[in-house]
Amino acid sequence: MRWWDIDPVLELEKDLFPEDAWSRGMFWSELAHARGSEATRRYLVAFEGEQLVGYAGLAASGDLGDVQTIAVRRDQWSTGLGSRLLTELLRAATAFECAEVMLECRVDNVRAQKLYERFGFEPIGFRRGYYQPGNVDALVMRLHTASDSGPAPGSPSVNGVQGTESNG
Repeated sequence: MRWWDIDPVLELEKDLFPEDAWSRGMFWSELAHARGSEATRRYLVAFEGEQLVGYAGLAASGDLGDVQTIAVRRDQWSTGLGSRLLTELLRAATAFECAEVMLECRVDNVRAQKLYERFGFEPIGFRRGYYQPGNVDALVMRLHTASDSGPAPGSPSVNGVQGTESNG
């Protein structure tokens, strides 16, 4: 993701997460930590032709990675794009030498929970009222990453979906 991707990212963000969408400043702040030798973030965008169809981000601190966001345009649901984005985030976690990866997921987002479970994430707790202003609880999930550089257990292949490009 680059600064010029922020406007289309914000459009998708507001469509998918109308009550708790990230602001422009939040994305700028994350991207500020995604470049250079001291980078602690990895943000990706996915396109189909000229249209942004998804994005994802990971923050790393020490040996802990945190999936900040994954979003896929509704007409791309069930195409494997979410899996490909998550796979790339887990590769970034490996590059950052993260021993585990955490995430929060809305308790009412069963689709996302199933995706994370396929990758080996396990529920470890809840954060009450985490998503505001809707006061929706978050399910906290954790994945212990493999010690080798291969994909996480259960992760699908990222090769070859025609017409979809990931840039980061």
